[in-house]
Amino acid sequence: MSNPNVKPADGKLGVLVVGCGAVSTTFMTGVLMARKGLAKPVGSMTQYDKMRVGEGANKKYLHYKDIVPLADLNDIVFGTWDVYPANAFQSAMHAEVLTEKDILPVKDELEKIVPMPAAFDVNYAKRLHGDNVMKNKTRWEMVEELRKNIRDFKAANNCSRIVVLWAASTEVYVHPNEKVHYQLADLEAAMKADDKENIAPSMCYAYAALTEGAPFIMGAPNTTVDIPAMWQLAEKTKMPIAGKDFKTGQTLVKSGFAPIIGTRCLGLNGWFSTNILGNRDGLVLDEPANFRTKEVSKLSTLESILVPENQPDLYGVNCGGEDNDHQGYYHKVRINYYPPRNDNKEGWDNIDIFGWMGYPMQIKINFLCRDSILAAPLCLDLVLLSDLAARAGRYGTQRFLSFFLKSPMHDYTKGEVPVNHLFQQYVMLKNAIREMGGYPADEPID
Repeated sequence: MSNPNVKPADGKLGVLVVGCGAVSTTFMTGVLMARKGLAKPVGSMTQYDKMRVGEGANKKYLHYKDIVPLADLNDIVFGTWDVYPANAFQSAMHAEVLTEKDILPVKDELEKIVPMPAAFDVNYAKRLHGDNVMKNKTRWEMVEELRKNIRDFKAANNCSRIVVLWAASTEVYVHPNEKVHYQLADLEAAMKADDKENIAPSMCYAYAALTEGAPFIMGAPNTTVDIPAMWQLAEKTKMPIAGKDFKTGQTLVKSGFAPIIGTRCLGLNGWFSTNILGNRDGLVLDEPANFRTKEVSKLSTLESILVPENQPDLYGVNCGGEDNDHQGYYHKVRINYYPPRNDNKEGWDNIDIFGWMGYPMQIKINFLCRDSILAAPLCLDLVLLSDLAARAGRYGTQRFLSFFLKSPMHDYTKGEVPVNHLFQQYVMLKNAIREMGGYPADEPID
């Protein structure tokens, strides 16, 4: 069964990645190795997951590519922007995520991926000091230059479609400002006025991508496409957007484990999460203003799964400590920069729960994860599914992609609460693929 309303994945798909660091190069190297048959894209839903379509006698379990027309790995062409001039091979070696034997077989291809100068403002990432940047450009000039980069790349590589993916550092937190971020005309005026306080460089990438007919994916917790002005632009350009922040380690655990507590009707007193990591991501997050962006993203997960108002006996107990009228469990998130770990992040969770008659118990989770190894398959899935959404005529925020994201975009101006429950997100993902494949979306979210 196929849906005639979904255009086929013909021709080459250009994947332009903002940032050529650990995550990006692990993603690129893995795709290049997988298509040579030298590595397996483990962790990628689009490459491995099978889901049910049809019911009763018509029930089948199929890979996504057998339900919807996904771009083939052989059709992907990579490009990138970065503040450092190192090509993707040099950067992959420098990142020390992958061993030499997993990089060298695709060295020639990686060396050809040379970063274009980044639209960058050091005030948004004070710890990064690269000189491969657009010099003396206003925000609007950055947009124009990025649009030209996208057009030139598309033409030079004979691509039929482009997707732009942010896999760069976390920017300083930008508070949504109603005078700038709520109307597209105001956003454009602020870009033209070179309003550096309200216009983050990431917004220039998103604006350029959407205007050039490319879906945009925000893989960091930046305030970029989750503002009403960008939603308007996505509607106007009929382009999909998704964000924000790849759900890799601790938040993945949280969005999958919190439902155990909720489903089993156990109580929660507090959840303390701490991380140590040492790569460029950790370095940037060592800056308090950048950590704030990340903290907002990480804190939102739990509160929409275990809701004090819905179960006051279980989640509404006052655990706020002395002189604190905080109602509900205590939730703390910490990230610590620790260079010896490099990309091998460690997440500790201490969970204080209580059971029958209020008796306390504890759960400890220690996830020794590899950040880029977990992020790379998410990059692939988000790129392929955003490209699919665009060909299916789906535009605006793609809520079905929340499965891959820490802090799913939602319309906070209307009080919408995002779905953070991993298994509900999985149902949303499957239903969207069923619909795009011409099947009924037959799985309800309870």
